[in-house]
Amino acid sequence: MFKILKDKVLGKNDIKILGHSQDIKLTKSLEKNIELFKKIFNPNETIIFRKIESRQWKDLKCCMIFVDGMVDKTNIHENMILPIMNSSNLQKNLKENILDILVNKIINASDVKKQKNVNGLITAILSGNTVVLVEGVNEALTIDTKKWEQRGITEPVAEQVVRGPREAFTETIMLNLTLIRRKILSPDLKFQFKEIGARTQTKVCVCYIEGLANKKIIKEVNKRLDDIEIDAILESGYIEELIKDAPLSPFATIGNTERPDIVAANLLEGRIAIVVDGTPFVLTLPYLFIEYFQSNEDYYNNFIYSSISRLLRIFSFFLTTSVPAVYVALVTFHQEMIPTPLILSISAAREGVPFPTIVEALLMFLAFEIIREGGVRLPAPIGSTIGFVGAIILGQAAVEARFVSSPIVIVTALAGITMFLTPKMIGPVIIMRFIFLLLSAFLGLYGYIFGVIGLFIHLMAIRSFGIPYMINIGDLKMQDIKDTAIRAPWWYMYYRPKLIGAKDPVRKKNAKIPEKR
Repeated sequence: MFKILKDKVLGKNDIKILGHSQDIKLTKSLEKNIELFKKIFNPNETIIFRKIESRQWKDLKCCMIFVDGMVDKTNIHENMILPIMNSSNLQKNLKENILDILVNKIINASDVKKQKNVNGLITAILSGNTVVLVEGVNEALTIDTKKWEQRGITEPVAEQVVRGPREAFTETIMLNLTLIRRKILSPDLKFQFKEIGARTQTKVCVCYIEGLANKKIIKEVNKRLDDIEIDAILESGYIEELIKDAPLSPFATIGNTERPDIVAANLLEGRIAIVVDGTPFVLTLPYLFIEYFQSNEDYYNNFIYSSISRLLRIFSFFLTTSVPAVYVALVTFHQEMIPTPLILSISAAREGVPFPTIVEALLMFLAFEIIREGGVRLPAPIGSTIGFVGAIILGQAAVEARFVSSPIVIVTALAGITMFLTPKMIGPVIIMRFIFLLLSAFLGLYGYIFGVIGLFIHLMAIRSFGIPYMINIGDLKMQDIKDTAIRAPWWYMYYRPKLIGAKDPVRKKNAKIPEKR
């Protein structure tokens, strides 16, 4: 974390923090240790140095170091300062050293650790812990005294549902882990902690259920996390980009969610979750293409309605990516395929428009994306109003001014609305739509077909931590398609997803399984 050149306190040059670690030990002199930490943190007035001496035990001299605003001062005063000041000389009657006496007989704290390394103590202080330096001892105590203002549990913002739990993750990692633990009361739920980021030392937790998660995937996840070399991790998106498969692909191979119920469901299928301190979005992996079209609400509603909704989302993906390209191809190259009344109507609407169809389409989609982005960045009450009003006014004015034709406005609106049925796929949809448009503009329907073939080849080539991205596409066994394009009833879903939950494939116990997997 820090590279510290030893100063006059340790007998050498001044202290400089250069961004890399170098082991430095404490001395037995309390004053020298205090001076060392003051030079490390100088200038920083939020670091508090509190010297204490025992009234009865004259040899007991301490100094507490903590960050103002990150600790529970009441806890420090009542359970640390007062007990030390009122302590009696116990060393004569005990074989323990001073630190053991403080831990076992004086300080009232549940989480106390000994530490010699200065860099470890610096990390503890900046994390909200209190460090206790003692005269005559070249070790220090780190005591968990964290307490700061944090956002409470609220409803999800990006993943709202009509039916289902209304709690969402927050920016506090331990609270997020508690929300997951509340869903899965099993000792097999495991948490592995790491610290990533040379300067931020961001706490990261790998969550999985032992006996369900594939050990090879767990090992690969840990390896990729350990290989990260970066100075800061401020959000889970940093980690997602650094460890994902197919990094140049617009499609996600690692999922993200702010809902504890989704994370719990993924863990119970044999997947792995990565929780990052400081963000409410938790990563889940492996992530498959079909998950773009799945919603947690599908599993809370009737399976027939849920299956229809899921098929509608899949159909909307093809509409939003294909309708503009097919329209441009037909109007530009294949007018003979359009019914005569319709082509006459389109021709009449395009009369007086100065731009070719492809330019019309690109201009309208550019305007649509500008309006959408503006609506997202503005406050919620204003953003939705600006989006709808802006789109209506812009479209109407553009048609009346003969800047674009009315059919392209309809095509743009249809493609834009259907895009919102799969909100997590907005980025890939925009890229695919643009590519299909250009191919159709140059090659007609042949270009569109070539684009679709290229898309399927690309998707088939992707893997997410060793799991094929398009797994179960083309499978004919009912048990393998039970939770893909449709959502089968719970009493029929006997198995967990193939390959992902292969270690313990049976989900529904004591069930009559009609066919072998």
